[in-house]
Amino acid sequence: MTTKKKLMLPQTMAQPGWDLARSRKDIEAIAFAPTMPTPEFRALLHDVDGIALTTTPFRAADIEAAPRLLAVGRIGVGYDAVDVPALTGRGIPLMTCDTDNSPTVAECVMFMMLTLCKRGPAKDALVRQGRWATRYDELPVELMDKTLLIIGFGRIGTRVAKRCLAMEMKVQVYDPYVPAQLMRAAGCEPVADLDAALPNADYVTLHCPRTPETVNMFDAARLARMKPGARLINTARGGLVDEAALYAALESGKLAGAGIDVFSPEPPISDNPLFTLSSVIASPHMAGNTRESLDRKSLTVTRNLLCVLDGGTPKAEYVVNPEALGRK
Repeated sequence: MTTKKKLMLPQTMAQPGWDLARSRKDIEAIAFAPTMPTPEFRALLHDVDGIALTTTPFRAADIEAAPRLLAVGRIGVGYDAVDVPALTGRGIPLMTCDTDNSPTVAECVMFMMLTLCKRGPAKDALVRQGRWATRYDELPVELMDKTLLIIGFGRIGTRVAKRCLAMEMKVQVYDPYVPAQLMRAAGCEPVADLDAALPNADYVTLHCPRTPETVNMFDAARLARMKPGARLINTARGGLVDEAALYAALESGKLAGAGIDVFSPEPPISDNPLFTLSSVIASPHMAGNTRESLDRKSLTVTRNLLCVLDGGTPKAEYVVNPEALGRK
């Protein structure tokens, strides 16, 4: 009798991925809670062939606890909580969901920009609280003809650019790893010097990973270089923006607003001073999550894992560490 291969999948994964895994008679899909205690988590790993991760960290000790492991998938695109070198050393590919959540994040950026410039919560409160007569006290502004600076021109940044160009904005891009001609071909203006570009930008949106190079990218000094009255959007990773410095810039009136989907730490402390400011739109790290994107990601991660377990090679765009392929 052929032994079934085991897939370890988060309880929270959307149903389409579970349905796909369970449709395979040669696969045993077992559920785990993403927040389960480490000893219990590692005990489950001892005979697992593939695993899908959401927020669960996956370190060298976890990998060592899984001697049969052949593949790891992230239900998303970030992998800063995964020990990639340890996986590569074992010949285990780490796969992400590539573009599955990028339209969703781009839409969230637009939501935050529009909510901030149109003063959505404040205008709603005027009606609900019977303060109609004060509606001209603080006027909303337009996106048209405003300058947007996109930091990071990958899966999400390119989609944000497309949407903002359609809103008749001027779009600049800072990304030292993308050729300037690609930015121009997309209708954007490439920027080589981030600090020189900040004083001209009405909106700044971050779309880069958290690395030693980008931690505290927006500290007090960089926030001070931004245009007075500008608005900052971060749907990328917590830690890219110094939250204390951002609070100071907003509270002083230097910046007009901020949209924040990611924090450091997560979940953020409940008395975070940013939450006292009406100029802040906050979201609980949900920019990439909708019914549609969660369904897409569940299918992608399950297909990728099954591909490796079947002896195949996953598409290059999904693999973080291609050097791991073929090492087993």
